[in-house]
Amino acid sequence: MNDDLQSASSQPQFRHVPVLLNEVIGGLAPRPGGRYIDGTLGGGGHAFATLAASTPDGRLLGIDTDPAALAAAGQRLALYGERATLAHGNFRDIGAIAQAHGFTAVDGILLDLGVSSHQLDTPERGFSFTADAPLDMRLNPTEGPSAADLVNETPEDELADIIYQYGEERGSRRVARFIAEARRKAAITSTAQLADLVAHALGGRHGKIHPATRTFQALRIAVNNELGSLEAALPQATELLAPGGRLAVISFHSLEDRIVKLFFRAESGYGGSPRKQLSILTKKPIEASDDEARRNPRSRSAKLRIAAKASEEN
Repeated sequence: MNDDLQSASSQPQFRHVPVLLNEVIGGLAPRPGGRYIDGTLGGGGHAFATLAASTPDGRLLGIDTDPAALAAAGQRLALYGERATLAHGNFRDIGAIAQAHGFTAVDGILLDLGVSSHQLDTPERGFSFTADAPLDMRLNPTEGPSAADLVNETPEDELADIIYQYGEERGSRRVARFIAEARRKAAITSTAQLADLVAHALGGRHGKIHPATRTFQALRIAVNNELGSLEAALPQATELLAPGGRLAVISFHSLEDRIVKLFFRAESGYGGSPRKQLSILTKKPIEASDDEARRNPRSRSAKLRIAAKASEEN
């Protein structure tokens, strides 16, 4: 969901440039009278464009777990009045949330994964090590344990597994050992503490990427159960689609993209699977153009996959 704001109706404090915007709108093909769900609303950039393309009477349900994002999107989408319905919740519960608001048999669903630029660039959220801040990383700051809880309370072996599995960090065992040794002396409570500790464990910085990058990614994914939420949301989203309705998913790292790819394949009958609920519309994931990548560097890792609900389920 790496975003940065781009319209006159935007809030300066919640910047949002929707990634792969033209490609998403082209893939979802919003139309007048259509019903759409944005399961990860963010600042509302994709939702704004979807409602514009479905004028005069298309409707959209926007869901987000971050109250700050929901408030910003609410202001952005106020132009569309009752055509936009906003709900606070996690996209892993998309089925129940959609049912509660009367959004079934919908024409399109978007899941734009990860975190927004606003979340990354707000120090007190604790997602980034570019500024010292409390080690939090929760998308919903009122729900569940924080990254500090995870770092200070998870057994060393488990912590190493998290860092390796979700961050693909080859030095995960060494990082976990340094963390375990440090926390025995004092709790690790800030982003700077953790970043310095990881850098020391991995022998300092070599190249452009900070050595703590993969560890921070891993902790963020674990804190928010991002992969589990995605796995839970995909089948629910598929069930919510009307025949011909489209599901678009933007991922930002290989673990997410692999889950989406394998789900689409399984639901399209690939490899002899008996399930044929989906028809894959993107043989390869759509990526940002060179121009978009220059304008918004965080779009470089974005991958968009789109599938359509089959007219007849087998």
